[in-house]
Amino acid sequence: MDPKVVFETDRLIVRDWAEDDGDRVFDIYRRWEVSRWLGADPRVMTDRGAADRTIKRWNERNQDAVFGIWAVEEKASGTVAGTVLLVPLPEPAGAPSRGEVEVGWHFHPDAWGRGLATESARGAISRGFRSGVSEIYAVVRPDNAASLAVCRRLQMRSLGLTSRWYGAELESFVI
Repeated sequence: MDPKVVFETDRLIVRDWAEDDGDRVFDIYRRWEVSRWLGADPRVMTDRGAADRTIKRWNERNQDAVFGIWAVEEKASGTVAGTVLLVPLPEPAGAPSRGEVEVGWHFHPDAWGRGLATESARGAISRGFRSGVSEIYAVVRPDNAASLAVCRRLQMRSLGLTSRWYGAELESFVI
């Protein structure tokens, strides 16, 4: 069965993950140049089986009508360039939910510098707004120049540094 298409842009198909995407997921997240920006304690994916488990977990999350963690496939080549996500931001332990929503992106280095992160994030933001989300945040490590540039291209407003999410000091943006 083909994975469900979530939305399309001029160059991209954003869809649920397919079982045969495992090699690409592993190739993306085994790389320090990608994984170094993710989470409070960044680490690379160390075994191919972890990619299959990750795909399963993401697709379980993708059952939500609005939110998900999706594959970004290039129409021209059929190659999965990376991941785009639209998810509720996690609240610190014990804090009441504020319902804040995050847009994020993780791309293979062979997809960097071509505007694919911006294009897919713009589509995810549009999806969120059409679904009734009123504000969407991005959180980025302060030294991640490429993702900071994506936030600027998306015309997100900087809110400055915060340690509220993910147990790390991050630049926060909102649109």
